[in-house]
Amino acid sequence: MDQKNETSTDFILLGLFPGFRHPHLLILTVLLIYSTALTGNSLLILLIWLDSHLHTPMYFLLSQLSLIDLVYISSTVPKTVTNYFTGEKSISYFACAAQLFFFLTVGIAENVLLTLMAYDRYVAICNPLRYTVLMSPMVCLQMAAAAWIGGALAALVHTIYLMHFPVCGSREIKHYFCEMPAIMRLSCVDTSAYEMVKFVTTIIFLLVPFILILASYTLIFLTVVRMNSHTGRKKALATCSSHLTVVSLYFGQAIFIYMAPNSYHTPEQEQIGAVLGTMVTPMLNPIIYSLRNKEVVGAVSKGIRKFCKGARGTYLHCSSQQKCCPQISVTS
Repeated sequence: MDQKNETSTDFILLGLFPGFRHPHLLILTVLLIYSTALTGNSLLILLIWLDSHLHTPMYFLLSQLSLIDLVYISSTVPKTVTNYFTGEKSISYFACAAQLFFFLTVGIAENVLLTLMAYDRYVAICNPLRYTVLMSPMVCLQMAAAAWIGGALAALVHTIYLMHFPVCGSREIKHYFCEMPAIMRLSCVDTSAYEMVKFVTTIIFLLVPFILILASYTLIFLTVVRMNSHTGRKKALATCSSHLTVVSLYFGQAIFIYMAPNSYHTPEQEQIGAVLGTMVTPMLNPIIYSLRNKEVVGAVSKGIRKFCKGARGTYLHCSSQQKCCPQISVTS
């Protein structure tokens, strides 16, 4: 690789699984995942915004989750794909810091948001009479703002702290983006103090939310079991099962990567965890929430029927009124 144009502060991203034998197949899979995540999350946000029946706290929080997933996957994949097709592996110091900041911001915000979504389901099922008070539109906006602002502030502290570590040897990052453990491996100074800071932050923004989510769903399960209505029990379990699926996927990989010291996992394991968190989960979230949710499926069906009805009406109008289509005159 030609590195003449690189400055001393540039980093080298070795890419996604550099030892993989079929890189073309790998990058096509990444593009497929990215396209699916981009389309699915964008459509879900648009659907929630357009359908008045989905203007509820649960779907507002879900739209925020889709927005987070869009930022999450877009903060890493475009750079990875661009580097692959251009052959350039370098990333500037400031671009690396920006990538790390956005990655941490949406990662922490997602932890908080998933906890708030569990709280929303807890109030709706276990305390329904106070739901409109506890989950008012203003409260929902404050929750979303707290998730984003809290994530941004914590990410800013970690980004400034981490990017000030000196790099004495190779500037090759054994990853496809600037992730915290991969950057820490480049430092030639003792990072044990920062390891402790990272551990405390992980407890606050990862372990505590995970425990709160488990507690919420334990109480929900106990309430659902006592329900007399079979329909109500089935609906409650269907709604919560989709959320638990997302939580299991996301928190599983995050706890493995960030709770344990860097020496406990290899760069390859970190990449697998990152792929699950930054690519697979954003792709699956809209699929899980749409296929497992009758209200979302109903809104999609309603939208398709409206579109088909409008298209049919336009076609019939154009058939009876020849002026709908532009007239083309041919002169010799």
